[in-house]
Amino acid sequence: MTDWYGLAGVRLDVADEAKRRIADLVQSTRTGLTVGQVGGFAGMIRVPAGVARPVLVLSTDGVGTKVLVAARAGVHDTIGEDLVNHCVNDILVHGAQPLAFLDYVAAGTLDADVAAAIVTGVARACRAHDMTLAGGETAELPDLYQPGHYDLAGSIAGVVDEAAALHGDRVRVGDVLVAYASSGLHTNGYTLARRILFESLRLDVSDLFPDTTRTVGDVLLDVHRSYAAAVTPALGRVHALAHVTGGGIAGNLVRVLPDGCQAVLDAGAWPWPTVFRVLMRAGKVSLGEMRRVFNLGVGLIAVAARDDVEAVCQAAARANVPTWLVGEIHAGPKGVRFSER
Repeated sequence: MTDWYGLAGVRLDVADEAKRRIADLVQSTRTGLTVGQVGGFAGMIRVPAGVARPVLVLSTDGVGTKVLVAARAGVHDTIGEDLVNHCVNDILVHGAQPLAFLDYVAAGTLDADVAAAIVTGVARACRAHDMTLAGGETAELPDLYQPGHYDLAGSIAGVVDEAAALHGDRVRVGDVLVAYASSGLHTNGYTLARRILFESLRLDVSDLFPDTTRTVGDVLLDVHRSYAAAVTPALGRVHALAHVTGGGIAGNLVRVLPDGCQAVLDAGAWPWPTVFRVLMRAGKVSLGEMRRVFNLGVGLIAVAARDDVEAVCQAAARANVPTWLVGEIHAGPKGVRFSER
């Protein structure tokens, strides 16, 4: 009998092998809140006890063209950590505790080893946050993706007591801005970074990254930092949190500012990591574009009352995450402004 589906490029035997290996990884993330069996049509999770007015906090995201660097380097497990940590941060800024994660891996030609490596990273990050990998989807789409390429996305569910949820409405004039160090590019700006490094400088992943002793691949694949451990102990002391992703510091901090509040940042209050200085110089990128595209070494910003800043910074220090006081909230039109020294 002719295997028409196989001739069309979809190999069901490979998909079955990938799913078998992934099921073991999913099993390793199950927590006391998990309900149901691995392999069902949907995942189930209990809302934890002790939350007076539970609100589910939901988010979906991807890792953009960082997957192209992972594929080029042949390193596929850290991209899964990137995805989970990014999504954890997106609900953390609302004060939420992560409960469950769902991943989606799509490829032109499914490779069971690659799929398992990706989900290995996803599961590792889920376990680090005591979060269930409740399910997901692995798709082989030869008519949509080029050979050797894949895409990765995920959805997260968390919970927060409605009274403790952060929306930005608590921000006040006089509040202080606390910046948390990023661990590199995180998951944004890779289209520009790849163009500068691979096309303009003609480097490859195995070459040394300029001004460092590390390879281009190592620098570009630094895992997107999770701020859960650094922030969660101080959640009751912050008025707002902004996850610095696409759009840079200004494009994300403005999302948590109420009307009449302007965030003024001291542009020299923190050091730019080498990766950003090299990209700016080698790509002849303007300061304005650098600020719009990259996080510039700041992955998260907390807005807190001056009396709470020390406790916020101490919580981050215990998690080995550097912080800097980078500005404050002024009265003025809603927006973000950089003050140059």
